[in-house]
Order: sequence, then C-alpha cells, then structure tokens
Amino acid sequence: MANSTTKPATGKLGIMVVGLGAVSTTFITGVLMARKGLAKPVGSTTQYDRIRVGRGADKKYLKVGEIVSMPSLDDIVFTAWDVYPENAYESAINAEVLKKEDIEPVKDELLAIKPLKAAFDHNYASRLTGNNVKQCTTRWDMVEQLREDIRKFKAESGVERIVVLWAASTEIYVAPDMRYHGTVEALENAMKANETAFIAPSMCYAYAALMEDAPFIMGAPNTTVDIPAMWELAERKRLPIAGKDFKTGQTLVKSGFAPIIGTRMLGLSGWFSTNILGNRDGLVLDEPANFRTKEVSKLSTLESILVAEKQPDLYTDYFHKVRINYYPPRNDNKEGWDNIDIFGWMGYPMQIKINFLCRDSILAAPLCLDLCLLIDLAHRAGRYGTQRFLSFFLKSPMHDYTQNEVPVNHLFQQYVMLKNAIREMGGYEADEEID
Repeated sequence: MANSTTKPATGKLGIMVVGLGAVSTTFITGVLMARKGLAKPVGSTTQYDRIRVGRGADKKYLKVGEIVSMPSLDDIVFTAWDVYPENAYESAINAEVLKKEDIEPVKDELLAIKPLKAAFDHNYASRLTGNNVKQCTTRWDMVEQLREDIRKFKAESGVERIVVLWAASTEIYVAPDMRYHGTVEALENAMKANETAFIAPSMCYAYAALMEDAPFIMGAPNTTVDIPAMWELAERKRLPIAGKDFKTGQTLVKSGFAPIIGTRMLGLSGWFSTNILGNRDGLVLDEPANFRTKEVSKLSTLESILVAEKQPDLYTDYFHKVRINYYPPRNDNKEGWDNIDIFGWMGYPMQIKINFLCRDSILAAPLCLDLCLLIDLAHRAGRYGTQRFLSFFLKSPMHDYTQNEVPVNHLFQQYVMLKNAIREMGGYEADEEID
C-alpha cells in the first residue's frame, strides 16, 4: 500500500441488515458459502476488480484489497431485523432464490441468525403482515430500542465496527419537508412528537445507526437519509452515509445503455420501461403509494444522462415511462423490457428493444457486499457525509438537491468516481477525470 492514512481493517466487521428476505439471505448465504470455498462472489467489485494505480513505468493493476486494507469475508459477522420471525435458514428456503444444495452447507450458521424484532409501521408497507415487531410508544422510543439493539450486538458479538444496511421493502413515499427534515433538531422534535406521517421507520434505523457510530446504507428508494437533517447528523458524527436503491436490473441497463445514445449523438423520442417480478418486493410495490417511491428513483436516471440543455436538438421533450407489475409466478426472477425510440440522421426513426431476464437478489447480493465493505473503508479513511463515490452501486444517488446539485447517473462516470476514491484512500493519486 502507498502512503495511506486509512486505518487498517482490524478485528471483525458487524453487518446489521434491516430485512431478512430474498436479498439479504442471498447475500449472507453467498458470503458464508464463499468463505468455505463452495461458491464464488461473482459480481463483486471489491472481490474481483483490478484498478490501475500509477502511470507510465509505475503503472500497476491491483485488486481493491491490495490498494486499501479490507476485511476478509471471514471477518464479517451478520445479524438482522425482520418483521417475520423465521431465522436466516428458513427465510433463505422460503425466498426460493437459491437451490437447497447451495444453502445446506451453511445451514448451521444460517440457523443461528435469528431476526431481532423490527421497528415497523404497517402504514408504511401495508402488504406486510409479520408479527416480529417492536412495541413502540413513539418514533423516539423506536430509535431508543434500535440503539439498544446495536449496542447489544456490538457487545455480544465482539465486533470492532458495525455497518447498518437497509435491504428491506420500499416504504410509501415521504416527500422531504423542511419542517421535519431540515435540521437534526427538527427531526428529533418530530420523532419525540411522534409525527408518524413524516418520520418513516427507516429514518429511525438510520438515526439510531449514526448515533451508535455505524455508517448507514439505504438499499431501497426510501427518502430516509436523503434529507438535510441526516446529512447534518452524518457530518456532526463524522460518519459516511450512502443511498439510495440498489442498482440491479433495468436501471443498471439504463445507466449503461443511455451513454451509447448520448456519445453517438443520437436523438431520443421515448423510453418505455416495464418489469414483472413476484417476490415480496413486488408485492409491496403493487401498492401505489409504495410504487411512487420506486418510480421517483427509477425516473431520475435518464434525465441526468441525456440532458436537453446540453443537446436541445436531441433530448427535448422525450417521453419516459416506468412500470412495475406484480406477477407471483416469477418470484425473484424479474423480467424487464425496454422499448427505446431513437432517431438518427435527418431525423429518421429507429427502435431498440432490450429484454433482461434477471434475478433480482443475485444481482443485489454483490452490491450489498461491496457497499458494506466500501462504506466501512470510507469510515476508516475519515470520510463522512454522503459518499457520492458509491453511486456506481445505486439507482438514485444521493445529492444535495437543496443546492440544485445534479447527481451523476452515467455508469462509466460513476465508475471513475469509484476508482478515484479507492485510489485516494489507498494513498495513490486520483488520476482519472470525468469528462
């Protein structure tokens, strides 16, 4: 390693996952299987990617763990919260993502992960009916109980550091409201006053994590840490935060394919995206108020890549539509269709069709691993506040909308940001530019 000031990854890293459903059980099972040499963490940047450091005669391509100090998979300790009482083994079987033979070798470790009672409000995910739920008098009481869970896990597991990862369902949309979300004080007052319409349970998880020295990652499109109050708290506590929404299927395609249209100077008339999925996520998103949260996140991707102000001839008034349909027979095997109407030389129309038959949790699991390891790295490197370099993994990257900041959604620009941050934290020069 070069002259890095990043603290080494000593001891164990505790990962506390909110939600013990399809995504998190696939993530946990995969890590446990990889530890035994029985599976490979395919799709994980931290485990596979090689990044160039140095130029000319000094040029080397190193794995992430050779550039910066990273925990090994053996150093990770898991726990979770969930509204359903089933342990990680039962939950992994019920999710029907992984084959039984890919779960059985780590059955004992999975059986030991019994979910803590979730901080839950049925109004935020009305399709979920689990009863493994905390009894909370107010949102402030919810926060206090979650803080106690984090302290207890740290003490009993002996981990040195903790990361909290939201891999639970999409909540109903909570629009940022500065009366409740503008400052830490306003947020705390709203929690104490039990303003349940403005304080989502996920906000209680994030607040509790930050108060207990744990970086927080929002893997759903919830507003949670995407409010000035949380930015202020993260700065005050000198903790990194990241969000929002794992970039798995259709948006991954969109953030990678839209640059083809933009760099070839082709015009866009319309982009219609539709999905079918049948897992618990699909069930929750079948509720219009929950879908609204997801729609805001999915729609934002294209508009920052193909921008009318930059190319008015090509990107003025294109039509962009996103649909998600709940279809139980597919379970976790999501299918996305994109119809893209483009135009070329002299305005002549053409079409592109993309049909992506993906597995939601198989794509999300490596993102969970990378986000947890990299936000822990950011914490050890003394980085705090919104971690824009993690936008590579996220569908709707956090940004300061109060200052009209435009997020970077272009996949390859996000990749440059990621590599530069890793170089810097490893003591190398951040030597790639985003054009």
